[in-house]
Amino acid sequence: MFKKEGILSKIIGICILVVIIVVVVIFKNSDKFVKQTITIYGAVGGGKEDLLADEEINKIFANKYNFSLANDSWSNGQTVKIPVLRENGDKYDMIFFSDQRYYDYYKTKPSSDEAERYYVLDGSLTLNTPIVIYSWDTIVDALIKEKIVTYTNDVYYITDMEKLISYILEGKKWSDIGLDSIYGSINIGSTDPVTSSPGATYYGLLISIMSKGDVNSTNIKNALPKLKEFYTKSGYMNNTPADLFSMFLKTGMGAKPMIVDYEKSIIEFANSNPDGWNQVKDKVRILYPTPTIWNSHCIASLTENGKKVVKAFEDEKVSQISWEKYGFRVGVTGGKYDVSKINIKGIPQEITSVTSGLKMSVYNELISYLAK
Repeated sequence: MFKKEGILSKIIGICILVVIIVVVVIFKNSDKFVKQTITIYGAVGGGKEDLLADEEINKIFANKYNFSLANDSWSNGQTVKIPVLRENGDKYDMIFFSDQRYYDYYKTKPSSDEAERYYVLDGSLTLNTPIVIYSWDTIVDALIKEKIVTYTNDVYYITDMEKLISYILEGKKWSDIGLDSIYGSINIGSTDPVTSSPGATYYGLLISIMSKGDVNSTNIKNALPKLKEFYTKSGYMNNTPADLFSMFLKTGMGAKPMIVDYEKSIIEFANSNPDGWNQVKDKVRILYPTPTIWNSHCIASLTENGKKVVKAFEDEKVSQISWEKYGFRVGVTGGKYDVSKINIKGIPQEITSVTSGLKMSVYNELISYLAK
């Protein structure tokens, strides 16, 4: 009897010892896990604030890739004009540009009036969205009759951009194409290319079309006067695409017949404001210019830690959230996204007709000419 009790006591003692050892090991390892979660600092351009604040994405960053992302807002232009440093004087781990031309330009040697740049260890075109034109059902029906817009596979394409541009330059009125209820001349609202990166991207597309897709020193000189006339006829311009898109939805067809913006705007709006989307979804039309142009948000990794962010954005779940909630295509063609998941009519799976982005020197010449 006593022998059995002694054996039982030993077993209990061993079990207690094992539990203590396990607790100590877990405690020590948990301390290590905490230490492995690092903070990565980024100088971040606009247009993706909500995505980078997304709770689910940040959980993936922390739990799967062991980092948290600390963002400071930087404009694209700042990154080449002044040293890209944090408030404490330390270098950032990465720059998240909102325009590819600045990403490409950052990797070149600075001019005499620009700050020295850090060496880019790694980089990636991470988030992409094409330029589109938003309009309304009645207007698009009229543009189809004018053979400017074509409806193919449930998608509206502007298949004759040159004709649409010529209508604007000629001062044709909406009434000239049968839209008597809309006052004024045919126009496409945009943000100001002189002060706004999205506006500059759009005008880069226009000058590419005016130059027949071949933007060289001769063609651009011929196209710039026409582009300046287009700019002058455009009248008042908003400075931010968010304000322009909001006005388009709130003021309707009479005030904003057509605007230029990014594809992502309609997807993000439909997710963040389902009631508002239900009110306008049967009237709004998404038009894809042929060609269009990409707006690409690019990561330049300046440290080894910065590389972790590039890898995290290649994650399948992060890609899915980026597309389905915020409208960013991950990968330029094909990509890790499925248009059927977002339940918005008129968005193609692939964007096939695209013109190349222009060099910084071309944009600088374009903007300087328009600002005169």
